Amino acid sequence: MNSPRYKWLVVALLWFVCLFNYADRQAIFSVFSPIKAEMQLTDLQLGIIGSSFMWVYAVALPLAGAIGDRFSRKFLIIGGLFFWSVVTLLTATATEYWHLVLFRALEGFGEAFYFPASMSLICDYHGKETRSKAMALHQSSVYAGTMLGGTLAGFMGEFHGWRSGFYLFGSLGLLLVFVLLIFLREPKRGRLDDKPVQAEPIIKTTIELFHNRPALILMGVFIGANFVAMIFLTWMPTYLKKTFDMSLSMAGFSATAYLQVASAIGAVLSGILADRLARRMRRGRMRTQSIGLLCGVPFLFLIGWTMSVPLLVLALVGFGFFKGIYDANIWASLYDEVKPEQRAVALGYMNSIGWFGGSAGPLLIVRATQEWGMSACLSATSAIYLVLGIGMYLASRGVPSQSVDRSGIVVDE
Repeated sequence: MNSPRYKWLVVALLWFVCLFNYADRQAIFSVFSPIKAEMQLTDLQLGIIGSSFMWVYAVALPLAGAIGDRFSRKFLIIGGLFFWSVVTLLTATATEYWHLVLFRALEGFGEAFYFPASMSLICDYHGKETRSKAMALHQSSVYAGTMLGGTLAGFMGEFHGWRSGFYLFGSLGLLLVFVLLIFLREPKRGRLDDKPVQAEPIIKTTIELFHNRPALILMGVFIGANFVAMIFLTWMPTYLKKTFDMSLSMAGFSATAYLQVASAIGAVLSGILADRLARRMRRGRMRTQSIGLLCGVPFLFLIGWTMSVPLLVLALVGFGFFKGIYDANIWASLYDEVKPEQRAVALGYMNSIGWFGGSAGPLLIVRATQEWGMSACLSATSAIYLVLGIGMYLASRGVPSQSVDRSGIVVDE
């Protein structure tokens, strides 16, 4: 466990868990069209299916964070993977609308336990010198899983029925459970800190977090970024199918592959850059995130504006690349602002708040498109990125600094 190589094996193992975490949740969006036709659903009902995952996911995250600071993270990761893989298999058996809402909600509950536990685990294997890099590499699995889920589910749905993708992903997830039981190890909490780390009372942690101004700024930006992301993840396959007359498999591929591959590249480069900036300046990781948000603005606008497929691909690649620069440091920036014993709880709260905000996107855009059309609504999300980017840049410069000293105590600078 102390081997320099093992800490990167941990990242690799968790990379595959996160791959299925996102593939399982993304797969349904690429098969909205056949589900809608089979069950005779409205766009609003489809939006509720998508948001039901997010609502339960968001509600469960604070609980998952509190548990993640107190119980074996290996057990939580493996148990969560087993639970949501079984639910993915059950999704393939759905025959009515309420079945899909229920299974999506249960999947949100199971997946909620993964990120608080896994990010805390990575922090106990990677110190400040490699933390952003490790988390950025792990973050690349988010994009790979989203692309895999969207592309493969669309392809299999076109040729083998919409249920086939869920059978495949659920079965592979259960196989991965056995690999983790053999190779994943639970480290001592705070092993890279100067003192033992013990979980604090949840009320004390909550009060401190919601008086931590930098952490609140990060949470606020995350709400907006997630709002935009969930609009694109939920409706982009349908938009491409309707607007550009793409097949089910091509729409699933185009909606995920260009954006997610570019995001993975941006995330890895961002991790390297952020580790360097963090050594040179206070809140270097936050500054890196602001660059990603601001540079993504023109590409977001172009996605909804263009009717040219080559320009659309360029816009998706550009948006994805700079989205990856922001995403790679979401949790590393947060961990710069909180004590080690608060990591899982802080992540749980931030992820919960962010997903509550994100869950509104797929539903609000259904109403907005009735007035202005999908293209205009997609372009309008660029204004959200602009506001978030400016706010985060100013925060990285001018907000009074709170930091964690070597003893693990939050201090004002």
